[in-house]
Amino acid sequence: MKVNMANSEFQHLIFFDGVCELCNSSVNFILDRDKKNLFLLASLQSEEAKEILLKNNYPIDKIEGLSNIIYLRKGKVEIKSKAVLLILWDLAGWYRIFSIALIIPTFLRDWIYDVIAKNRYRWFGKKETCRMPTPSEKEKFLKFRS
Repeated sequence: MKVNMANSEFQHLIFFDGVCELCNSSVNFILDRDKKNLFLLASLQSEEAKEILLKNNYPIDKIEGLSNIIYLRKGKVEIKSKAVLLILWDLAGWYRIFSIALIIPTFLRDWIYDVIAKNRYRWFGKKETCRMPTPSEKEKFLKFRS
């Protein structure tokens, strides 16, 4: 899905479920390894996510109960397993090796993704509120950017 990229700072914008422990662990993983300072993050529950996704023709109701990671990458919206693999690719280094999984048919990769997404709260837990960034992380989160 093509999107309007009027703002170049949205070249690597990750939308995640802010109350999901697995998602928050993934955000921590990304923040710890984002040496190029590429990524911006936003909770799917945030008004910023709704506004940006709607402006880019991604209907909020298509998020399917907040179970999809959404990666707004270089003018294109990626979801589910492809989003995860492209985030790993953009982290660079040895994480790029995971891109080999792109040869697996999308329906199979996304089926595995959907099984994990459907069970993520049961297996990993759920927070009562969305993740709040530390003061040093605030510039990485769309909601807190100045």
